[in-house]
Amino acid sequence: MAFLLALVLIASALVALATLATRRRLCFSSQPSLTSDHANSGATTPSQREKKKGRSSESPESKPNIEALPDFDWRSTAPTKVTKLRPFKPTYNITMAIQTSTPSELIVMDNNYLDRVTARRKTIADHGSAVFGAIPSGHAPVKELYSYLLSKYLPTRYPTMFNLIQTPHGSHTTVSMLRNKVTNLEFPVDPAPRDPAEMLQILGETVEDDMFLLLQDQDSHNTTTTSNGEHRAVAFVCCHPAGFDPSSKLGKRLAEIHGPVPAYDKIGASMERFFGRLEVGRGVRRVNWSFQTHPELYAPSGNHVHAGEKVEEEASIDMERARFRVELQTLTRLPETQAILFSFKTYMYPLDEIRAEGLGPQLADAIDGLKAGNAPGMWVYKGGVRWGKAACEYLRA
Repeated sequence: MAFLLALVLIASALVALATLATRRRLCFSSQPSLTSDHANSGATTPSQREKKKGRSSESPESKPNIEALPDFDWRSTAPTKVTKLRPFKPTYNITMAIQTSTPSELIVMDNNYLDRVTARRKTIADHGSAVFGAIPSGHAPVKELYSYLLSKYLPTRYPTMFNLIQTPHGSHTTVSMLRNKVTNLEFPVDPAPRDPAEMLQILGETVEDDMFLLLQDQDSHNTTTTSNGEHRAVAFVCCHPAGFDPSSKLGKRLAEIHGPVPAYDKIGASMERFFGRLEVGRGVRRVNWSFQTHPELYAPSGNHVHAGEKVEEEASIDMERARFRVELQTLTRLPETQAILFSFKTYMYPLDEIRAEGLGPQLADAIDGLKAGNAPGMWVYKGGVRWGKAACEYLRA
């Protein structure tokens, strides 16, 4: 349920910062099957949303300035060289700080890249629609995101890893392809695939970030410029779930998605309002942490404890396999479809690494702190009731 909790924490922090006048910008350029049993669910069209919210997809904000890294060497770039994430605090509160982000920071690469995308390709092959999918209203946002990442962002930001090539197609035409220099794979850019399922699979094995796209429902009872329609998940590709089944969120509204999260009722209405006001060209990032007793990135179950579930303290935990799991998350709006993109990259830290930095006691305090703060239910929800005692003893030793 890290996805659920992450959206709660992002929105809570954003509401607190909504009055700030200056924020740096994160945005997407606009470039112009899989379906589920879910209905279209009344999601608005881009033109309807622009009329209701006064947004324009033709604004200068929709043209990002992507800073190129012409000498970037992914093989020599350790994750800790890019960023070392230690977001734990002694008391856990559901309101947490966020940072503004730039267009260039959307995708972070490091020397885990080849191993990660290779594993993601297998995860997609093994689990199929459990890790990617879209309802009809998500098809256009998927196309917009696919076009931006493959035709603009990746070859511009990381030219040592990606480049655009022209491939003959027939006797008189050519096809624009993205060439992945790391994997030696090529994917069509112009024309792009017609099937959103194919686009999601390509995205899933080209970048290691997991992605959810959300759209606001059309509220037929509200004709003002500030619709009260709820947001729902319309598309996703997620190979690194931390305690939830990604496919179970497809087509659901935020309130339904966040049902299991402790204290969600405190901020649910504010969360919807903020999502409705989020502007093109405004992006944020934050981190979210959890603890797990194994090193697996694909963990759709077992990381969380739900209401009514019988749990017992684990008698024996192999701390060499346990991981401090952190997600670096971003939230922004696409200019053409007005979809909200929630994406995250997962970092896995062995506990010995935390102890070697002298931060074992601080992480132990943060684990104990799940019982306190404004959402004490997090101690059970995050699984502390199972592994908390053993983990804290190990970290403080």
